[in-house]
Amino acid sequence: MAITTHRILIDAPRETVFETMIGKETYNQWTEPFGPGSNAVTDWKTGSKILFLDGEGSGMVSKVAENRFPEYLGITHVGIVMKGVEDTESADAREWAGSYENYTLSEKDGKTELLVEIGGAEIPEEYKEHFDTAWPKALNLLKELSEAAK
Repeated sequence: MAITTHRILIDAPRETVFETMIGKETYNQWTEPFGPGSNAVTDWKTGSKILFLDGEGSGMVSKVAENRFPEYLGITHVGIVMKGVEDTESADAREWAGSYENYTLSEKDGKTELLVEIGGAEIPEEYKEHFDTAWPKALNLLKELSEAAK
């Protein structure tokens, strides 16, 4: 699979952007474009499980591959969740297994450049258009929240 990348320049320190990205009060706000009620159940520590869920209790089972605050967060997807039931074995779950999201935060002239790299597995066709439109909206929300918090 080709790697998909998204970049955004945020007028806030890396620490603020990183904390806003994973914060309990802010995560669900900036990820709303991916689905209503979007949230993450995790402690964000390297090796920890993450449940990325929508308001219906469905989403992804993932793992924090690496958390190097405030410069890098790597996430690996291992399966799906359907109405609260984790699935890492079915064909649908295996479609997502091995895909990843890497977030790299670099300082640029007193601002933070956030680079998001998504790859590792082919995104199922029915989700491609949704993600192509959701990512820019989500990152703009993250920018607004981070800049308001600085």
